[in-house]
Amino acid sequence: MTAQRRAVPRGPRPGASSTAVIDALDAQRAAERRRAMRAILRRPLLVAHGPDADAFRLVRRHQTWLRDWFTRETGWSLRVDPEVARLAKLPADLTDGTRPATAGSAQQPFSRRRYVLLCLALAGLERADNQITLGSLADDVMMGCAAPELAEAGIRFSLDSRDERADLVAAVRVLLGLGVLRRVAGDETTFTAGTGDALYDLDRRALAGMLVTRRGPSTVSDIPGSADVDGRLAAVVEELTADTDDARTLARRQALTRRLLDDPVIYYADLDEGERAYLTSQRVALTRRITEATGLVAEVRAEGIAMVDPDGDLTDTRMPEDGTDGHATLLLAEHLAREGARRGLGEPIAVADLDIHMRELIAQHQKHWRKGVTEPDAEVELVDRALSRMRALGLLRRRGDDVFALPALARFALGDLRDGGGQEALV
Repeated sequence: MTAQRRAVPRGPRPGASSTAVIDALDAQRAAERRRAMRAILRRPLLVAHGPDADAFRLVRRHQTWLRDWFTRETGWSLRVDPEVARLAKLPADLTDGTRPATAGSAQQPFSRRRYVLLCLALAGLERADNQITLGSLADDVMMGCAAPELAEAGIRFSLDSRDERADLVAAVRVLLGLGVLRRVAGDETTFTAGTGDALYDLDRRALAGMLVTRRGPSTVSDIPGSADVDGRLAAVVEELTADTDDARTLARRQALTRRLLDDPVIYYADLDEGERAYLTSQRVALTRRITEATGLVAEVRAEGIAMVDPDGDLTDTRMPEDGTDGHATLLLAEHLAREGARRGLGEPIAVADLDIHMRELIAQHQKHWRKGVTEPDAEVELVDRALSRMRALGLLRRRGDDVFALPALARFALGDLRDGGGQEALV
């Protein structure tokens, strides 16, 4: 009998399939790293429980790569343990007040008192047990407010005032959103009304990650120039750079990368001579590394650079946005862009004139906007919120009762705007 042979199916050339698999795995790993990078940039404090649990697991899986990238490119440190991931982001400008903490559905910016209550609440939680009631936390905060320095500064807090209780609740809700506190029972609204209380679990690891400084605040009292608040703030985040060309170049590169990641736009006019020269010569390499790591896309114009997010989820301030405030802001931005082009950048535009224009817009759109926009002085509030949003996005600057349009505002104009020198505006 003749032996029969089993047919062997022909496959791809040796090595071809393995190369395709490797390429697919590399692409999957790069995509995962990009999602992890975006997650920790969006939420620099991630906890293992709650709505951020998936993002935390992703960051923990790629923590080595993330830590190396941040150390090399930004000088920021990343700490990851089984419960918490903390990216120690330090802003480029400590005086930038355009992106405040907010609370409530209206995203009301924190007042001075709310910031003080938040800090006092954190101090109280350092001494607390693993569970604490809102009422007990309020007692700790009241004791802190009794300090002579705070009384002299006009900061007071008591449980007698609904507004003061609401300020403490706003601070507590920030801590709930960060995962420092987890609600066990009760509700903050009953505390605000003076009829109830709430019970929380305290996450001590998340609490420990709240403070981001380069040295402990208690260690800066003897440093020259640290006698006042501004001096102390500068001292706790001061970076020491070796007096060498390589060290200065690295510090410049890291500072620019931070700004490209954290700020909506970088204008060349805001940089010093060394930063401007470095960004001009290294722009392609700098923006390419950011794009590969985050998915942000560089938008380069004559006046500066913006890293644009095609997905739109790496910002805490959106524009355009739905609702009355969003629509009013967009319409006012169009008006300011036209006025800036007509008058020339750098020329002031009076806020009072914007109030008048907003009244005209209210008359046109009141049927589609929320109730109350026709009440007296409603236009003032709409203009103030719109200007605050545009300032946060680097579209304008405000000085007293005047605003000054910046080049990036041209992206909201109708038509093709060009600056006075004939170069394409940052749109």
